[in-house]
Amino acid sequence: MTFTPTKYALRTVATGRLFADEGWTLDDPQCDVPSMVRPVYEKKQLTVGTDPDAGLYRYADWLPIRRMLQHPSEPVTYKSERLAAKLGLRQLYITFNGWWPERNARMTTCSFKEMEAYSVCARLGASQSGQVLVVASAGNTARAFAKVCSDNGIPLLLCVPQDNIGALWFEKPLSDCVKLITTETGSDYFDAIRLSNEACAIEGFLPEGGAKNIARRDGMGTTMMSATTFIGRTPDFYFQAVGSGTGAIAAWEANLRFIADGRYGSHKARLFVSQNKPFVPMYDAWKAGSRALLPYDADQARKDAAEICAPVLSNRKPPYGLAGGLFDALQDTQGDVLAVSNAEAAAAAALFEAEEGIDIYSAAAVNVAALQQAVADGRVRPDDVVMLNITGGGEKRFRQEHTLYSLQPSHVFPMDFTREDVARQLAALKF
Repeated sequence: MTFTPTKYALRTVATGRLFADEGWTLDDPQCDVPSMVRPVYEKKQLTVGTDPDAGLYRYADWLPIRRMLQHPSEPVTYKSERLAAKLGLRQLYITFNGWWPERNARMTTCSFKEMEAYSVCARLGASQSGQVLVVASAGNTARAFAKVCSDNGIPLLLCVPQDNIGALWFEKPLSDCVKLITTETGSDYFDAIRLSNEACAIEGFLPEGGAKNIARRDGMGTTMMSATTFIGRTPDFYFQAVGSGTGAIAAWEANLRFIADGRYGSHKARLFVSQNKPFVPMYDAWKAGSRALLPYDADQARKDAAEICAPVLSNRKPPYGLAGGLFDALQDTQGDVLAVSNAEAAAAAALFEAEEGIDIYSAAAVNVAALQQAVADGRVRPDDVVMLNITGGGEKRFRQEHTLYSLQPSHVFPMDFTREDVARQLAALKF
């Protein structure tokens, strides 16, 4: 595939300052308050590519990338019939991310985190050559980055809680360019983030950047691009379960670009995001009308995170209150945060599989249950155009059809690790 690098500048949400991307810019050095930066693309109208092998790179006009990687996948949007009828909705559109060949959904990690990885890794340029990309994850993100980096020869260090490494399964053995380190049993995603921060303080290791990486957000934004271009207009509602809220922020940002595009309507989809009880820090803050997250004891947070059926939704430090974060996205779109129990999620997963014919992840099941709540309380009406972002699915099907391989950690760190401990262990790794 031939490709011309996408042209864009960066704009700071808090101040509006427009400036150039130096290659891996995550923040505006001239902004003294926490703020997202956004790409401002040269192409105001999105031209969707027609090459079926291009995957998410069909949306390259609105991706901050320098190249195309091998084996890309993409989200698939279709109009629901059976689940829609069950819920009493006439315009329910499902954006499916996962493994469902009959729908042409071919994410072999079964998660929309592939959209992050294919975009972030395609942003890497000459100035990052020779550096090791560092990614912290509760599971699905690690699996996606491992696959993409292994397929494309990109050095990668994964930081994952030991209790979550069951999520690191693959369709084939990984390249030696991918290494895994973990935090001990009983730790959580926040501990893995702390481990990644210590790794990034060492020369030669590059922070992926999380929500502040424009390529991560716009990669996730391809779900909104898929739905909007399929429907022919932006939806009235966008539903997604959230751990960090990055996917919902990405959908909001893509929506704003579609408004500027001028061909898909001038309205903003209302963001209805959901969390898994009892781990609901963003739900609690939103219901309290607070831009800042409420105090949350670390031990209680770990306990609550251990109880939820969707551990990928257990981020203790989400990009919620900063300028351009989830709080702003919810306010701007008249959105809301819903809370879903494990039992409600399990029932929703069974309903989706029975009606649509494919298994879905627990986080996606939380999302389906949230949609059921919003329909039941009358906030979503029968003729509303609804986008349901199924962020992962088809793993049961994929496991039946493939032999799987695992990734084991090179080292397991205690929770009281030091930077010296990390430096010593990383010095022994060969990428």
